[in-house]
Amino acid sequence: MASLLFCGPKLAACGLVLSIWGVIMLAMLGIFFTTHSAVLIEDVPFTEEDMHNQQTPLQGIYDLYNKVGYNCFIAAAIYVAIGFLSFCQVRLNKRKEYLVH
Repeated sequence: MASLLFCGPKLAACGLVLSIWGVIMLAMLGIFFTTHSAVLIEDVPFTEEDMHNQQTPLQGIYDLYNKVGYNCFIAAAIYVAIGFLSFCQVRLNKRKEYLVH
């Protein structure tokens, strides 16, 4: 019978802890980017042309803020999936401890 267990207990626990931290951090960054936090202006990828090409250059910067925020939310969702996978591995490792060979 094929086993779905492919991580050891320490690696699965490490993946679970890192994914919890990644979800918290990226969700907060996504919130701060979508609310257009001025502190994060250095992390918004705009160029000098973005300031001069449009009628309202501030709206272009806000659109870039929103794009970066959505990317943070997508990365947080990927961390949720990895966390779920790590949680399943932790549970499978716990069950393996109780099996009698």
